[in-house]
Amino acid sequence: MAALSFDTLKKQVKSGEVDTVLACIIDMQGRLMGKRFHAAHFIDSAWEESHCCNYLLATDLEMYTVEGYAATSWEGGYGDYIMKPDLETLRPAPWLEGTVLVLCDVLDHHSHEPVAHSPRAMLKAQVARLAEMGITPMMATELEFNLFRKSYDEIRASGYTDLATISPYNEDYSIQLTLRDEVVLRPVRNALYAAGIPVENTKGEAEVGQEELNIKYAPAVDCADYHTIAKHCVKDIALEKGHSASFLPKWHRDRVGNSTHIHQSMWKDGKNVFFDPDDKLGMSDLMKSYCAGIIKYAPDYTYFLAPNINSYKRFQKGTFAPTKAVWSVDNRTAGFRLCGEGSKAVRMECRIGGSDMNPYLGMAVQIAAGLKGIEEGLQLAPPTAGDVYDSAAVVEIPATLRAARETLTASAMLREAFGDAVIDHYTHAADWEQEAFDAVVTDWELQRGFERA
Repeated sequence: MAALSFDTLKKQVKSGEVDTVLACIIDMQGRLMGKRFHAAHFIDSAWEESHCCNYLLATDLEMYTVEGYAATSWEGGYGDYIMKPDLETLRPAPWLEGTVLVLCDVLDHHSHEPVAHSPRAMLKAQVARLAEMGITPMMATELEFNLFRKSYDEIRASGYTDLATISPYNEDYSIQLTLRDEVVLRPVRNALYAAGIPVENTKGEAEVGQEELNIKYAPAVDCADYHTIAKHCVKDIALEKGHSASFLPKWHRDRVGNSTHIHQSMWKDGKNVFFDPDDKLGMSDLMKSYCAGIIKYAPDYTYFLAPNINSYKRFQKGTFAPTKAVWSVDNRTAGFRLCGEGSKAVRMECRIGGSDMNPYLGMAVQIAAGLKGIEEGLQLAPPTAGDVYDSAAVVEIPATLRAARETLTASAMLREAFGDAVIDHYTHAADWEQEAFDAVVTDWELQRGFERA
């Protein structure tokens, strides 16, 4: 159910309580893109549909118009997509004065069909496959980020060298130290809760200035919506308070990186069908085959969990970021961690994703892999114990973007689930990210070789 009904919005606009509507699509990077409507115009006509340039699903982090996409190009004239507001996502944006927010689905301008490579459409398509089985995927994300003392503009002016964090040392679970973060995180919690997003908590994480935001589990599309809005809200409020928040997976070579862990279970008729009370760990046969699928195909879909060059700097031994595609029972050194074993809350946590992950894509590809595991009747290997970083003869998570690009484009499973055009679209995005990085002379190269080479 929507956090704000359309009828209530009409009343709020008439009374002057609301004057702005943010109508947003989700881009390839998982960001909110769209328009700020005068609320009177939105309730009059734009609630039905609006338009945006189709390059919004073909740009990089810097909004560069990358050539070579089949879906859109200079040759094609960069035409329009339809932004179709999903009124079930209508909600207040309490951190912004007189403003509400709605998420939009992206439709083809001519056929009015969902654009296949749109992140929200990709997740909805996989959710629909589970719906045919009477199953609802329930997801939750743990989102990590860093808070810095200075504003985005001040840090940019320093050449990204003045990066003092709000807290000066490891603040994992610290109540005393995280008081420094509350100038940002208290209004974040309250604003998101008032927006109808079921926030559970924030906490200090295991690094300087590192935070974690937890939101209650929800159906997969709702979870991705919550995650995306929350990430945007954190940045907005940090900006308003004169600070900055970064979701870069690895901002310093000597600091632990930022992740996005995905918890997942499958529900039917109000019950967790991953749970079997007669199993030693509480895992049903369905869960075992699903989890065998997400583990087997983890190398195929790693790109969607780690889409940028920087994403792979996070995968280091002894940093709580996984390097191996294996599962274990409540063990944070593995790529997949069984949580809630033996209980009705049993679920699998994927620990591979970085804080730059697009949640719609990350969830969509794991559902596809899990469904493939069920279709193939895969048997789940026994859990791995001990320090998984040192485990031999197990599948490695792709350690570079180049490696992840190769497993992505060669994946028969992903091509079957999403279609060649979609996988080719994201392969091209990976190619551009690599090409853009390869063209840069880094500070490390200058410092290392300017005199010595």
